[in-house]
Amino acid sequence: MIPILIFIAVVLLLCVFSSKLLYRFGIPALLIFLILGMLFGSDGFGGIYFDNFELAEQIGSFGLIFIMFYGGFGTSWKAAKPVLAPSIWLATAGVIITALLTGWFCYFILKTTLLEGLLVGAVIASTDAASVFSILRSRKLNLKGGLASMLEVESGSNDPIAYMLTITILSMMSVSGQVNIAAMIIMQIVFGLGIGFALALISTAILKRINFEIEGLYTIYVVAIVVLGYALSQLVGGNGYLCVYVIGIILGNTKLKHKRTLVHFFDGISWIMQMVLFFVLGLLAYPSHIPAIIGPAVLIALFMMFVARPAAVFGILSFFKIPFKEKLFVSWVGLRGAAAIVFAIMAITQASALKNDVFHIVFFVALFSVAVQGTLTPLFAKKLGLVEKDNSVFKTFTDYQDEAEMHLIEVTIDLKNPWNGRTLTEIDIPEGVLVVMVKRGRKNITPNGSTVLLTGDTLVLSGDNFDEIPL
Repeated sequence: MIPILIFIAVVLLLCVFSSKLLYRFGIPALLIFLILGMLFGSDGFGGIYFDNFELAEQIGSFGLIFIMFYGGFGTSWKAAKPVLAPSIWLATAGVIITALLTGWFCYFILKTTLLEGLLVGAVIASTDAASVFSILRSRKLNLKGGLASMLEVESGSNDPIAYMLTITILSMMSVSGQVNIAAMIIMQIVFGLGIGFALALISTAILKRINFEIEGLYTIYVVAIVVLGYALSQLVGGNGYLCVYVIGIILGNTKLKHKRTLVHFFDGISWIMQMVLFFVLGLLAYPSHIPAIIGPAVLIALFMMFVARPAAVFGILSFFKIPFKEKLFVSWVGLRGAAAIVFAIMAITQASALKNDVFHIVFFVALFSVAVQGTLTPLFAKKLGLVEKDNSVFKTFTDYQDEAEMHLIEVTIDLKNPWNGRTLTEIDIPEGVLVVMVKRGRKNITPNGSTVLLTGDTLVLSGDNFDEIPL
């Protein structure tokens, strides 16, 4: 047990420090963690033999729950609203077009079976939010025209669509079309959205009305809701990833107690899940298998970069008033990531008649996409003149705090004030408000959690949200 714990700690530390070292060069975390996994694998110096696709699928599915939830939780509805329509179209129709075109390419050019070609197209049709925003954040690329928000909403919401396509095609392959595909798709959408909305609305009502006393219980409560939403949706045939994304969107754009604590907690959880998930996926890959699939994998990657993705983007965004340069940039920033590899593992475990090494093909396409498209994205943005200095890419997230205008106010405690006679830990101080000082007669008291508020005390409060302060 102790050696395993030491190994886990060492791997996490390597992930953290390698990210710190390479983050400044705009290299996405996905690439770093995958390579570390490959180095520790049976073909690397670590020599760890791991070929349990079922376990990898379970780890991947669990990790994606929190990655997709945080993708919704961190999305600023205010920033996304102006570009919501094109973003949703890209996340839905864009994924379908990309999948169909890639499937056609695999079938006609690479001579796969039709369903296997469509399966490859489906699992790699969505874009990776973590990779895109790792690049934007590290290089502080402040994009014009709401491009950051458009990319965020698209990449954060298109994985459930790719998952739905993957499950649909796998069902067709396993039972020769005996399943009612239309009914299955409707159930995926209706139950995924319905359960997501219901749980999110119930949760926001509870979080606003109930004081858990202990701040850490808020994070545990939200974790439970996210896991419950995914499980219930999957149980009744809904899309669990769509469900948790909806929960994230609603909770992330609602004023809640201890909101910043929730943001920072799930940011950390999301990163841990990415580290573990990407490392395991890298561990599962065998570099020695790459030469056998590198030809078709490179062709698929190039076709998606220069044909399938641009065709989907230009075809959809042509209906909106979006300049040519912005459409060109969006078509380039279509990085493939962890979801594609997890869906490929699902294909391996659920489809028994695959003629090609789908896992390593998709694995290589993701690596190639991140390495080439990811590395050139900052240069591409600057060459197209899409970078501006006035705005910040962090504004697309709901946890953006640097622009909050801080104020100081004084509140005098009288007999009717509900805070009278209570300690600072017992009162319900709104999120974003700090008790700076307590004036008691001629004394200025530096407060702590055990400070009892008395009649006549004057509190000096600092913050940006005084709506719930009993004045």
